[in-house]
Amino acid sequence: MTLQVEELWRYPVKSLRGERLEVADVGWDGVAGDRLAHVRQQSGRVVTSRFRPGLLGLQGSLGEDGEPLVEGMPWDSAGARELVRAAAGPGVELLRFKGGDRGQRYDVLPLTVLTTSMAETVGVDRRRFRPNVVIGGAAGLDEAGWTGYGLRAGGVVIGVRNRRARCVMTTFDPDTLEQDAGVLRRIVHSFGGEVALDCWVVEPGRIAEGDPVELVELDGTVEPPPGNGFEPFTWSRQRLA
Repeated sequence: MTLQVEELWRYPVKSLRGERLEVADVGWDGVAGDRLAHVRQQSGRVVTSRFRPGLLGLQGSLGEDGEPLVEGMPWDSAGARELVRAAAGPGVELLRFKGGDRGQRYDVLPLTVLTTSMAETVGVDRRRFRPNVVIGGAAGLDEAGWTGYGLRAGGVVIGVRNRRARCVMTTFDPDTLEQDAGVLRRIVHSFGGEVALDCWVVEPGRIAEGDPVELVELDGTVEPPPGNGFEPFTWSRQRLA
């Protein structure tokens, strides 16, 4: 099995469209520039495309100054605010992430890893799963057996904590925003509701498209973080045969 990095993605504004990268710096908190801003209701609740899918129609990106953009406009501009309110409601606001992450930035863990073979087996566009790292070269459902291992890619080591439970967001076409509820039904019935992997950063570094990926054992002192998710998970360190 020859694995390689097929695609790299970041999402500078949570729930907006992401941008594909050729090279990414990965720190303890994930891909540099990922989910730096989010949409929030006046009540304090974070707004996501799970219940405001119109956000998926807006393009998020990172400016040369390292600040998030919405359709090319600074995240804190009147124009960006107008677009976001049109998609998510008149009372929402855009906030720059700061402080401790309690789900404002990451729903679960800083990295989502997906294999091309898994997306192809499900039969939908891989962008529906909003991955940070897409790995090619695996076969079928191989990724389902990677929990408890590490993935070494470029200068980065990624820990695989658990398979990722999917939600209604996967039912929206990333280009047209048309909804197909059958996508989630198929994920639940055929794949246990889980596609892609919740992952954390064991060793920060730089990663690039085309880098080889190696399945590795994690050091005995390494343990996964609890993360922000509410879904229960089990994890045990795996050894290569």
